Amino acid sequence: MLWFNFNHLNPLKALFLQKNIMTDRYKDTLNLPYTDFPMKASLANREPEFLKQWEDNKIYTKLRQARAGKKKFILHDGPPYANGHTHLGHAVNKALKDIIVKAKSLSGFDAPFVPGWDCHGLPIELNIEKKYGKAGDKLSAKEFRAACRAYAQEQINIQRSEFKRLGVMADWDNPYVTMDFQFEANIIRALGKIIANGHLQQGFKPVHWCIDCGSALAEAEVEYANKTSSAIDVRFRVVNENEFLQSFEFKSSNKGEGPISVPIWTTTPWSLPANEAVALNPKLTGVLVQIKTDIGK
Repeated sequence: MLWFNFNHLNPLKALFLQKNIMTDRYKDTLNLPYTDFPMKASLANREPEFLKQWEDNKIYTKLRQARAGKKKFILHDGPPYANGHTHLGHAVNKALKDIIVKAKSLSGFDAPFVPGWDCHGLPIELNIEKKYGKAGDKLSAKEFRAACRAYAQEQINIQRSEFKRLGVMADWDNPYVTMDFQFEANIIRALGKIIANGHLQQGFKPVHWCIDCGSALAEAEVEYANKTSSAIDVRFRVVNENEFLQSFEFKSSNKGEGPISVPIWTTTPWSLPANEAVALNPKLTGVLVQIKTDIGK
């Protein structure tokens, strides 16, 4: 054993040197495991290496091959808009789906995950309008649609690389994209089957239209301003009075005089021009009353 004489050293230096020697000796006496893993995680640098290794070794493809023939578990990826970089909502959505799919795969299921993108809608159109103006200004309608498709594809590539960076394992080379012609054709085929089976009902539905954008709006995009309206009483003239009178039981021969009207009360007077009729419940009792108004009986 090697000993040092600390007498000739400064007391503070001697204490520091003696402490280091004792620390090294104590460390060497511990039975600790040895590993090649670095003490510092450096995840920002190492995670891309892990992801590249997964991609180079085709881990997703090998997983599909290993689970071929097993019971299927399908989790549909509700597609995000092909618009903008990944935000917190994307991260939570994709991370939760990835946890479920990987857990099912480890449980023995064949759980493929096919990512998708929604390539139709106002967000994409607005970004093209910012660059080229509205359809018909600098670009024809056909050129405008082509620009929208190019922009959507660019956004898909951006989001795909960012979703991969989150560690999500999926069939990234074969996503479903709503602007693919085959996908659009399949929509028409599915609609044809719905019509053939008699499940389609023809009717009327209001479509909200933005005058400024020149495009249809979803109901969630419509915001209503507060409006104060007057509450009013309105009388509707009876069209066929003889038929209307047959619905009443009279205790005398006097059935009154003057035109017959049905009164209503409304808090939305601006809707009156669209009114077609007054609906009366046949199970309720009505009363026919003779009154005198400022315009007569």
